[in-house]
Amino acid sequence: MHWDGSSSAIVVDPGEEPARICTELESRTLSPLAVLVTHGHFDHVGGVAAVARSYSARVYMSREEAPLLENVNDYLPPGYGPYSGYSPDRLLTGDESLRFEELSVDVLRVPGHSPAHLAYLIDGHLFSGDVLFAGSVGRTDLPGGSWEVLEDSIRMLVDSLPPETPVHPGHGPSTTLGAELASNPFLQGIAAR
Repeated sequence: MHWDGSSSAIVVDPGEEPARICTELESRTLSPLAVLVTHGHFDHVGGVAAVARSYSARVYMSREEAPLLENVNDYLPPGYGPYSGYSPDRLLTGDESLRFEELSVDVLRVPGHSPAHLAYLIDGHLFSGDVLFAGSVGRTDLPGGSWEVLEDSIRMLVDSLPPETPVHPGHGPSTTLGAELASNPFLQGIAAR
């Protein structure tokens, strides 16, 4: 994400294609001030080291999931990687407010897909990682996942943010909270309450 009138940017979850991310930043003459990580799964952290080192950007991540980034190659399925591990510059718990130039970032704790998953509310836009997708939600069958916990996290988002809030998931197209509440089959239990 970048903001008008600035060459600064924030990168969220640089996954498996750091060269592509760096090329895009260069083509737009943007320089990231920070890398925000929603959770420690390899497809969200594989490019963190490359992007952070290329731009001297600080990395922000959940304290509990930081070992997944630091030792990323220990958690790869066959056929992926290798990636470079990286130690986050700032460890988060999920209740922080961050500031990058004119941009404020609220850090939200939304576990369920992973034990200490974070989402970032940036200028009214929700970067949801793998908590909520257009028409779906994050899987809960991986270690530390829980459907009940994920449902509580999504309920908290729906209860605390306006329905018109844009949602930018870790995979797939953007959506809004209201659209997902109205049509996402996984949210029907939440909508009924």
